Amino acid sequence: MPEDPPLYRPQDPDASATFKFRDLVNTKFGLQLATYHDLYLWSTSHIADFWATAWDATSIIGEKGNHVVDESVNISKNPPWFADARVNWAENMLHCRSSEKVALIQATEPTPLDPSPDLRQCTYAQLYELVSRLVSSLLANGLKPGDRVASYSSNCIENVASIWVSAAADFGPAGVLERFEQVQPTFIFAVDAVVYNAKVHNHLSKLTTLLLGLEEKSDVPPKIVIIHPIPGAEDRSAWKEGWVGWDDFIREGEIEKLGRSSSGEILWHRASFNWPLWILFSSGSTAIVHRAGGMLLQAKKEFVICADLQPDDVFFYYTTTGWMMYNFLISGLSVGCTLVLYDGSPLRDPDFLWKLTDRLKISIFGTSAKYLDQLSKGYKPRQHHNLSSLRHIYSTGSPLSAALFEYVYENIHPNVLLGSITGGTDICSLFAGMCSALPVYRGEIQCRMLGLAVESYSETGTLNAPDEPGELVCLKAFPCMPAGFWPLDGYGTDVEVAAARAKYHQAYFAEIDGVWYHGDHIVITRSRAGNGGGLIMLGRSDGVLNPGGVRMGSSEIYDVIDSAFSSTGKILDCLAVGQKIGGSDERVILFVKLPDAQELSSALERQIKEEVRARRTPRHVPAQIIQVNDIPYTLNGKRVEVLVKKIINGAPLSIVNPSTLANPECLPFYYDIGIELRGKNYL
Repeated sequence: MPEDPPLYRPQDPDASATFKFRDLVNTKFGLQLATYHDLYLWSTSHIADFWATAWDATSIIGEKGNHVVDESVNISKNPPWFADARVNWAENMLHCRSSEKVALIQATEPTPLDPSPDLRQCTYAQLYELVSRLVSSLLANGLKPGDRVASYSSNCIENVASIWVSAAADFGPAGVLERFEQVQPTFIFAVDAVVYNAKVHNHLSKLTTLLLGLEEKSDVPPKIVIIHPIPGAEDRSAWKEGWVGWDDFIREGEIEKLGRSSSGEILWHRASFNWPLWILFSSGSTAIVHRAGGMLLQAKKEFVICADLQPDDVFFYYTTTGWMMYNFLISGLSVGCTLVLYDGSPLRDPDFLWKLTDRLKISIFGTSAKYLDQLSKGYKPRQHHNLSSLRHIYSTGSPLSAALFEYVYENIHPNVLLGSITGGTDICSLFAGMCSALPVYRGEIQCRMLGLAVESYSETGTLNAPDEPGELVCLKAFPCMPAGFWPLDGYGTDVEVAAARAKYHQAYFAEIDGVWYHGDHIVITRSRAGNGGGLIMLGRSDGVLNPGGVRMGSSEIYDVIDSAFSSTGKILDCLAVGQKIGGSDERVILFVKLPDAQELSSALERQIKEEVRARRTPRHVPAQIIQVNDIPYTLNGKRVEVLVKKIINGAPLSIVNPSTLANPECLPFYYDIGIELRGKNYL
């Protein structure tokens, strides 16, 4: 059977940044690497040489030193990187000082009171000055090395200047408390209002609730700085004593001028490569500490070598400030791109983001698979907009189905690099993703990323052959591994630090000895066009379906539903989970959301099962298909498979942290149906 032709081919692969880097490696080490796969194998078998060369090739500002990593140390020991190096992440973000080049553009969703909100803009020179004054103000207010600076904020310019520990404004205060009480921030920057679904929502009541909770957990209250990003929405009547506005706080930096040289230059503190930069939180509220050098070097490699981003790119990613894609986007400053920030709903007016793309000449458009799926149910951007500026579209958050690959090329842009990307909060970067030197194939992530020794393992810890499903593992250390879980050594008691270390090891190294176990079920395909094999994401491993002992990914069923039913509007959404039926065996339960006023008929049930059987295997056919009013999602647009699986198998609703979900109100239905599924009516 002939293979599918690529949906996209690069015009001149040899002119790509990736192959220019290949040529640099060949010259430097006397090699004859030809394909991407040749380069990938070299990068993962000579990791010290690769990462040292990537440092030089991406023009990182700082002192590299001679040490890179001890390649003899197993990944499970989390070895230190670049022990002699001294770097400052912010210095690398602000290397551009142009008073002409725009660094940030902030767009806000229109409302009836403000139907055409102005775009806020900030040049690189203005951003540098803003950060300089902020540094001075923080120092004047007692900031010390090791203090945590947090934000409970929307996607605004001020948040970019102050981000360290971030929680999105759409998080409920209980969920933010669960995070902030662990790290005890010295400062909290918070907006007074946000816009969503064409409405202005007051944020100060949520902030007040959060602070009441923190008062019970801390002897020293944090300093509160209020950001006012929405004109006409300011209301100081709810302010508490001691709160200070952003403008007043920044003005202190103008007066004190601490942290600056006599010439006005920020006195950059170049610290260890392994110095803590920011703390991200998993969906289970684990505080993951990322090292400054690792975040910098990995981002530079991804953007400069793999994606071939340029200073004249306009880079947009639809994300909240609580998702790792926010940190991913902000790291684009290191390239000198113009970044577009957006505060508001992406879908209330499907036209809005595509109008913005044409207006701002966005060239790199980042989003989620969920957004593209919703868009595909009736909106075709290409019919309404020019979109000629687009070079890349990135998608993450959940597997991007083959049908959505086709949707993008047919209805958004016929000649764009569609980069389905995967990584996670754990590494705040990518294991597999985009490469400007490679073609794009239907339903596949282009490649494993340079320098990360990613493989597919069986449950018993053996290497899978191409096209065999297995567990995503990484065999060798890489610089963006977390420094650890909070608290790190020196920030907690001996008992707390020991517990954090044990939790770190349990999270990544307990499942398969000696390798990083990421918890994703994947297929690495056979190599095509020298890519070394693309990746197909099958879902989270703890949500893998296992009927009759045959492991399969939920995305295999979603692809059938998307292509056969969602495109025609018969099914709006679905969720597939496994229900235990004795021992380790289970059966597949498929929940479907139908259009309003439509009932699940026996004819539609039969059609679903026939399509799944024909396009997959008899093992994939759901044992039960159940209509629901809603499918649960996280705030970042991921289907909540694991929680639903636990609930229908008997777990209480108390396992749910509702602040992490977009629609937690739908879960009681699944709890009730779980009781029935475990009863005689469904057996």
